[in-house]
Amino acid sequence: MPELRRDPIVGRWVIVATERGKRPSEYQVASVELADRGKDPFAEGNEHLTPSELYAAREPGSKPNGPGWQVRVVPNRFPALRIEGELDKEPHGIYDRMNGIGAHEVVIETPDPNMQLEQQPVEGIVRVLEAYRVRMTDLLRDSRFRYILIFKNHGRQAGASLPHPHSQLIATPVTPNHVKEKLEGGKQYFAYKDRSIYEDILRQEVREGARLVYENAGFVVFCPFASRFPFEVTVLPRRQCADYHAIQPDEMLLLADAMKITLQKLSKALNQPQYNYILHTAPARRPRYGYWATIDLDFRWHIEILPRLTLIAGFEVGSGFYINPTPPEEAAKYLREITV
Repeated sequence: MPELRRDPIVGRWVIVATERGKRPSEYQVASVELADRGKDPFAEGNEHLTPSELYAAREPGSKPNGPGWQVRVVPNRFPALRIEGELDKEPHGIYDRMNGIGAHEVVIETPDPNMQLEQQPVEGIVRVLEAYRVRMTDLLRDSRFRYILIFKNHGRQAGASLPHPHSQLIATPVTPNHVKEKLEGGKQYFAYKDRSIYEDILRQEVREGARLVYENAGFVVFCPFASRFPFEVTVLPRRQCADYHAIQPDEMLLLADAMKITLQKLSKALNQPQYNYILHTAPARRPRYGYWATIDLDFRWHIEILPRLTLIAGFEVGSGFYINPTPPEEAAKYLREITV
């Protein structure tokens, strides 16, 4: 019997279509292409093919914009938003407009064009996560920016235009509606129960264990109760903190461990699937009173990992519902049993 499940944070409904259920081995996943080092603008030795770096973790003595780096952050050559200029907000009849001001950066995760994130040692993943923190902290100094989104597209079906392992950062002058939905859901729950919904979710997932994938001293990894996609995974910190850039050094190591183990499990279970991951953090320059006064209590930064195993079609677009053919309990059980 199909089942409707409601996301307790944003109120989104999901159809878990068990009659369409698939075993993990039944998912047909397109393989991720390998990078050609000679044509790869992100490969070590091709630094002249990218804009000048904004940040890099480098070997001692190596020079900027040359070889010798482990992680490198550069402006996107084809940015969705541009950093130069003013917003110039103005009405246009009943509409509103502003200039496309923002920042769009690429985090090149490794000099090796074919080393995926989960194949790196924990220390290498820490360098990537630290690059996120450094760039986010720097961009938050710009008063034009209201939100910073970090995301990774792995594979062409997930939106990647280049196979070299990389992730991206976009700073926007407005807070996205999807983030506002999460903020509003957390605020309403806190107002009603005087508790964080993220803390309640974390405790229930650990207590029940049915959707648990992995946990360590700092993070809990689980398949959400109302998963939109097969094998969707959430990585949630145990410590209450709204801002990713406030992560502590010991938490960074534990997050790297959680990401490595989780991505290894997904890779082994689903034959190296294409996927997106999104790092959700709190908006910048939020008020400490009024509408979002409790945000530091009722919102918690987290990461969503979304394997690209199914397509979004007309029903999903028209209704806002998602159809997931694999119950999250089954997906989590399969991932738990994968040894890496």
